[in-house]
Amino acid sequence: MSSTETQSILVVGGGMSGITAAIEAAEAGYDTIIVERNPYLGGRVAQLHHYFPKLCPPHCGLEINFRRIKQNPRIRFFTMAEVESIAGSEGRYDVNIRLNPRYVNEKCTGCGKCAEACSLEIDDAFNYGMRKIKAAYLPHDMAFPMRYVLDPALVKSGEAQKVKEACPYDAIDLAMAPKTVALKVGSIVWATGWKPYDAKKLDTYGFGTFPDVITNVMMERLAAWTGPTQGKIVRPSDGKAPESVAFVQCAGSRDENHLPFCSGICCLASMKEATYVREQYPDAKIYIFFIDIRATDRLEDFYTKVKKDEKIEFFKGKVAKITQDNGKLILRVEDTTKESLNEIAVDMVVLATGMQPNTSETRLPIEVPYDDYGFIASQHAKAGIYAAGCTRTPTGVSETVQDGTAAALKAIQSIARR
Repeated sequence: MSSTETQSILVVGGGMSGITAAIEAAEAGYDTIIVERNPYLGGRVAQLHHYFPKLCPPHCGLEINFRRIKQNPRIRFFTMAEVESIAGSEGRYDVNIRLNPRYVNEKCTGCGKCAEACSLEIDDAFNYGMRKIKAAYLPHDMAFPMRYVLDPALVKSGEAQKVKEACPYDAIDLAMAPKTVALKVGSIVWATGWKPYDAKKLDTYGFGTFPDVITNVMMERLAAWTGPTQGKIVRPSDGKAPESVAFVQCAGSRDENHLPFCSGICCLASMKEATYVREQYPDAKIYIFFIDIRATDRLEDFYTKVKKDEKIEFFKGKVAKITQDNGKLILRVEDTTKESLNEIAVDMVVLATGMQPNTSETRLPIEVPYDDYGFIASQHAKAGIYAAGCTRTPTGVSETVQDGTAAALKAIQSIARR
């Protein structure tokens, strides 16, 4: 290895695949750096209520990984950070990282005095805008790092000084500014994950017009004890318990006008969420409207179990339109098994929107190949650069962990063989 080469590994993205890649590489003896855009690690998994098929909360696995990070001196991480540029080649990449201001330093103890002193409110991004939170906020109850954030709107407001003075630990720095950190790394794992497809683009489904039409990721937050309703699944319009819920599969997926591909996990996610409703409301009627059910290998058993529930009806047909009448949501759908047109009234609709890779909108700052949908076209994106998790293909949590491990091994091999 020449003097210009390094054996450190950069992991871009602090979700499940990125965390896995970083931990596995560090525990194998390599220095790793995680760069995460959000003010916390954990990615989309931190926003889930339960995994399928075991239906256990994600914080168990995340907490174990966070402990491994804290105990390993080979791992560094930057939150509220993004990669600005990548130059060089395998073994000698020069990377510039932009660190955006948090306005709260490492002295923060999470006491919450800043939030108590703050009156300005903002949309709660962690809960997909389903409630307001203080502009001095902890990203979520189980956040790692456990450190508050000040929204830029608060910093610019007249009450910023009052909030600063409320902190007993001198942890608020209103003068904090963006800065750039230059790194030299040997290889890179790109694991920037996905975002839910924008349901507002589905103009026939009424999302954004009818408050009781929500998305699958919003349902996860409604069911979570850390969510906007402390885990109670209720209609956003009036806070009442739904007596009937429709899950609409392929909402924007497998559609040449939106996401042409299948995200693979949405069928199972809707079945999982149907169990949330059934647990809280034993008499509720549930419809799952589908084109095909994708439940392969061991997950077939989960599908079989859910299908046995007499209160859950699997309806083969694609919903054409959703309207509202007298407080009910009316779904127009063709039953493809009977070739009949139907109008079904429900209290609440959950749209199974697909997984759009973040690389479809934010490309790497270095040339790599992409497929037609914006995913990085291969795990081996470029010499020394490896794609992991939903950056490469739509996938569930357990497969994402495996993919992160595989990317870590490739990144290690890249620098170890030089």
